[in-house]
Amino acid sequence: MRILFITSSRIGDAVLSTGLLDHLIRTYPQARIVVACGPVAEGLFARMPNRAWTIVLRRDRLRSHWFRMWREVAGRRWDIVVDLRGSAFAWTIRAGRRHVVKGGRNPEHRVRHLGALFGLEPPPLPVAWFNGADRARAAALLPGEGPWIGLGPTANWDRKVWAPEKFVALYRALTAPGAPLEGARAAILGGPGEMERAMAAPVLAALGEKAVDLVGSLALPEVAAVLARCALFVGNDSGLMHLSAATGTPTLGLFGPSHVEQYAPAGRRTAVAVAPGSPGLDSMPGLTVEAALQAAEGLLATKVPA
Repeated sequence: MRILFITSSRIGDAVLSTGLLDHLIRTYPQARIVVACGPVAEGLFARMPNRAWTIVLRRDRLRSHWFRMWREVAGRRWDIVVDLRGSAFAWTIRAGRRHVVKGGRNPEHRVRHLGALFGLEPPPLPVAWFNGADRARAAALLPGEGPWIGLGPTANWDRKVWAPEKFVALYRALTAPGAPLEGARAAILGGPGEMERAMAAPVLAALGEKAVDLVGSLALPEVAAVLARCALFVGNDSGLMHLSAATGTPTLGLFGPSHVEQYAPAGRRTAVAVAPGSPGLDSMPGLTVEAALQAAEGLLATKVPA
């Protein structure tokens, strides 16, 4: 059985699609699945079961990436084609069944929107795939028996970024004597590139020896393993936030200009702290440390669903 699964270019949206992929893997355990995604999301699927290969869609001005993919897949007949980009591509190749996301803004959460393609209610939650070597790397990077807090002070848009000094204040409140994560150290995570490193730099400087710098230095399966090792992750609306939720780690997402009803972290233990006036473009500065702390403490106090 052959399945072609066309997902997003961005890490966050690609993570949100992994629940649907996991459903297909469990439903058709003998299937061979080809995943098409953007370059930055490629690593999400490196450890995925039943993956035949990954097609990396590198966009160009002439949109020739679609033609390149067509040449790669058109010679086969596909049992199922899933197109989460809402393109016409699924109708240009031979397929038994096609599931294509409709274009336009949908007010539902993205996970629910995707689950509806297969009539799944409740929709399957995102998953994260990593292996024993990734776990070993994470254990070496975050050593010891004490707890770790993952912090994601970066994002792909500066208006979604909470102030560095607020991340530092929240970390200190959560790790103070008598606090829920007393004595915990911080793992600072972010994507590659100078912009993300600049966003994370003030937090790293303020926390000094209490923090480990993991910004832009790990493959995505290693990032997932690091997140799975954390007692809590707090981050801006970003791919890291969605990946953390997919690992099952208690995840607090910080929201300002984003539509929280569509892109809240989806996982077994998640919460959000939403700025007043959200989704206003300049709302993020209104999110207080006190509001984020209350959300984090409430999240940590909740029991894991059975």
